[in-house]
Amino acid sequence: MWDTPEIPFPAASRDAIKEVRKIGRRRAVERAKQSKFLARKLDGIDLEYIHEPEEWAKIPLLTKDELRKIPADRFQEEFCIRPTTDIIEFWRSGGSTGQPLFYPRTMNDLRLAREGFRRSWEAAGIMAGEMAHVSFPLGIHPVGHLYCRTAQQMGIGVNWCGAGNSTPSEMQIELIRTLKPSVFCGMASYGLQLAEVAERMGFDLADSSVKTFLTAAEPVSAGKRERIEALWGAELYDQFGCTEGSFMASESDCHDGMHYWTDMFDLEVVDENSGEPVEEGENGILVMTPYWNTEMTPFLRWETGDYVSYVDHGKTEGPLSVYPMIRHAARTSGFFKVRGINITHADFENFMHRRLEISDFKVEVEETKTLDAIRISIELRGSADADQTAKSLAAAVKETFELSPQIDLLRPGTLEQEFQNQVKQQRFIDKRG
Repeated sequence: MWDTPEIPFPAASRDAIKEVRKIGRRRAVERAKQSKFLARKLDGIDLEYIHEPEEWAKIPLLTKDELRKIPADRFQEEFCIRPTTDIIEFWRSGGSTGQPLFYPRTMNDLRLAREGFRRSWEAAGIMAGEMAHVSFPLGIHPVGHLYCRTAQQMGIGVNWCGAGNSTPSEMQIELIRTLKPSVFCGMASYGLQLAEVAERMGFDLADSSVKTFLTAAEPVSAGKRERIEALWGAELYDQFGCTEGSFMASESDCHDGMHYWTDMFDLEVVDENSGEPVEEGENGILVMTPYWNTEMTPFLRWETGDYVSYVDHGKTEGPLSVYPMIRHAARTSGFFKVRGINITHADFENFMHRRLEISDFKVEVEETKTLDAIRISIELRGSADADQTAKSLAAAVKETFELSPQIDLLRPGTLEQEFQNQVKQQRFIDKRG
């Protein structure tokens, strides 16, 4: 039997976390050596010095593209290190940047992974006796289930709504109005869609019972945060995780970055070209290694595909201060290159969310016989003038991003219907090639 460590919250000190890292790095490599896929990458690694940066850096980064090369019917045999009889459930990767993968979990993996989610409730100050409305997808992707399970573990009531494909958006508004939850949990973009649905129903979410908005799974720009907090009348807490680990980070009430559980997950931020560590405050690729929940899938130096910066100390002075912070920038794939101009998804999203006359949008890039074209489909708020909004938006895009877009007007609710069947909303679509 594997050992089943108890992980305290919070860690006692940063010195204690250093000791955890020393043990955790060795443990992670020992388990990875049992994987046929990973073992051949670890020849020559000295376990006695694996906690040292120079030795640790000898381990090659692991990417999702590498795992996708393993035939699905051989994934268990090639990558995993426990028999299929130990599988208790599967977790689906987000799949926002390619073919999704499915990871088996043991009972102990699941127990340890829940700790990351439990801490996220605590970080946001949610207490036993409160009620939460969970609108994350409830399917083989784990985030919705684990929010719900850990809330109940902590004595927090839960309405297991799921996303719009589980419970229609109109019904979700009625449940918020009727059951009066104090916490909303869901993707930020779906929260904006619900605010638009509520407005069509004549209900002002800013006057609802919801006072805390927990979100994850997509970057939250300053413009999106401002808009959500205004429309919901709630304080937004940005949180972060990945299917290969668990929930790994959350903001405190200082909202100056997400405190990362460095007693559960190894934290590296590296240059995307050289793989070398970047300086504090500089953007790089987040590389993660789980210390504990690796009984089945021994992820080692996993390149998450998330662009973040590292901050050693933030404003927080409470229990979370023992953990450093990350600030989420954007997915590494999160940009378009159109006519030689790079447009990051995060920058464009922030630009759009500051235009209050537009309730929702989608961007598509298409090939034409001449220049590539950028098409923006929009839905309008309330009584906004369609022609004037389209002209104003086209002019602003031209001025800001040096591209002339085509603007399409959609019936309110169209994008909500389109997005509700997606695990992660595909708001930016590149149709070229």
